[in-house]
Amino acid sequence: MISKNLEKAINVQIMNEEHSSRIYMAMASWCETNALPGAAEWLYKQSDEERMHMLKFVKYLNDRGGYAILSKLDKPTPDFKNLHEIFEQVLKHEQFVTSEIHKLYELAMNEKDYSTENFLQWYISEQVEEESVANAILDKLKLVGNDKAGMFHIDKELAAQAAAKVIDTI
Repeated sequence: MISKNLEKAINVQIMNEEHSSRIYMAMASWCETNALPGAAEWLYKQSDEERMHMLKFVKYLNDRGGYAILSKLDKPTPDFKNLHEIFEQVLKHEQFVTSEIHKLYELAMNEKDYSTENFLQWYISEQVEEESVANAILDKLKLVGNDKAGMFHIDKELAAQAAAKVIDTI
């Protein structure tokens, strides 16, 4: 049985993961309408992945005797200046999610909930990857600056990454 404190905290993280999915969906839509189909596909896949992260939390909480509750979400911003700004926001958001996962882990440690600690290890590793990928994309975007040919190649690379990405299943 999971504690009420952890149940409440995991429900907040369910909301965070669902909101992440919506943020990336908004970014993907902007890219799709601004001639960046590869970036759009990458972000749509990222949106799907965040939804799967949310669903893992839902199932875990319900399996542990808690009750997963979906919360009202804020509308994500639909406006962006360029792809560089989008990936700066991706990195910033992933850093936020990392900090939230760490807080959850600390709570599980304090409550000596070893099952939840074990469950959260996957998310901790996942966040290292998420931040690393966002940083790598930002480095490439900085390298090309406003060069349209370079941006074209980055968009193609993002399309290839999206095609190769396997979404985690539950």
